[in-house]
Amino acid sequence: MGSEWTKLPLEEAMDAIIDYRGKTPRKTATGIPLITAKIVKNGRINPTQEYIAEADYDSWMQRGIPQKGDVVLTTEAPLGEVAQLNGDKIALAQRIITLRGKIGLLESDFLKYLLQSNDVQHQLDGRASGTTVSGIKQSELRQIILCFPPLPEQKAIAHILGSLDDKIELNRRMNATLEGMAQALFKSWFVDFDPVLDNALAAGNPIPEELADRAEVRRRALADGTANREAAKQFPAAFQLTEELGWIPDGWEVSTIGDEVAAVGGGTPSTKNEMFWNGTHLFCTPKEMSKLSSFVLSYTERHLTDLGSQKVSSGILSAGTLLMSSRAPIGYLAISEKPVTVNQGIIALLKNEKYQPMFLLSWLRSNMAKIIERANGSTFLEISKKNFKPIPFLRPSEEALSLFNVQAKSIHRRIVNGVSNSNHLTKLRDTLLPKLISGELRIPEAKKLTEEAMA
Repeated sequence: MGSEWTKLPLEEAMDAIIDYRGKTPRKTATGIPLITAKIVKNGRINPTQEYIAEADYDSWMQRGIPQKGDVVLTTEAPLGEVAQLNGDKIALAQRIITLRGKIGLLESDFLKYLLQSNDVQHQLDGRASGTTVSGIKQSELRQIILCFPPLPEQKAIAHILGSLDDKIELNRRMNATLEGMAQALFKSWFVDFDPVLDNALAAGNPIPEELADRAEVRRRALADGTANREAAKQFPAAFQLTEELGWIPDGWEVSTIGDEVAAVGGGTPSTKNEMFWNGTHLFCTPKEMSKLSSFVLSYTERHLTDLGSQKVSSGILSAGTLLMSSRAPIGYLAISEKPVTVNQGIIALLKNEKYQPMFLLSWLRSNMAKIIERANGSTFLEISKKNFKPIPFLRPSEEALSLFNVQAKSIHRRIVNGVSNSNHLTKLRDTLLPKLISGELRIPEAKKLTEEAMA
């Protein structure tokens, strides 16, 4: 660290500290996005889940209006998560403080990474208080000591780390697009039955009244040439009425998810027995699944030993197992890329060559409302294996299923590759961050490592 580095209390390095704690906004179903502590995760702001009314914005935001580049810091539940605002119009909830570096002294782009450094995070923890939830008062936050280099170095460091974050975010968006493509294909083929409607219309076969609106959409697709007539060859050209699922493609059958795919639950070995923990077997919980940026599970914080995995009723599950959180909350989904063990909050659908992971993932997403309807519980909703297994399951033809599996497998592979690349870049960023922030690593060296990683 050079002698030209500046060391100041946080309050002396800020042009603005915007704190909305102590107030509770009136929330609405739509309107101005509300940034809450629970959606600030891993350096980014997740999709907004709550809003305030446009008419309430000016009266609510009297303490200050955030600007593009401002850095938000969670002050409790959890403490110390950091992200940067992109300039969109937003409102600030409780447990969020917005910081703006002083012009000519501290770049906000650099501040984002400085606040994530080990030194600042350690200070946050050290100044926190609270018995149930750890939080930090504004008076304590203002006294956090920030140590930073001159502006040119700040900009260079922020550019290096930012380029890695930009690539990670690009990968995330690409994966979200690919996931959407797979889900849309599943819905078209196995929920809306588009290829069957196409075939029925082309053959002049009758269309059930319940499907008439969708048939009009498909009639236009046939007319403008956007219908996939080649894929439709693997589908029938008529419908049959069933008691469980209504109209389904002719020749397809209705079963249950439990009859088609083996479903098991897990458990948690005693955390007091050290012989069960710190081994090599992934141990997945709903909390682990909540952190995923996609459905790909390749890492968990905790691991079981061979002995520990024997204490879990389901044992070690093979790679390709589909995981669904069954409580707190219901509906986190993941495909494990490695052998895995699971706790009692997860239902695992075992690897199945017929119904491959992407098909099952899409089926679960399409049927999540039915799954939640079958849940019960006084403290929190939970879907038991007993209630899960009887859910009706449409068994498609081998030809249609095989065609989907081929296309979905390609999408799955691309998503896994994207996650692998992001994991590599994240590890590099997390390695470079403390060394750059402390001055241990020179900027040219870090720039070279970054360029090589993204080549």
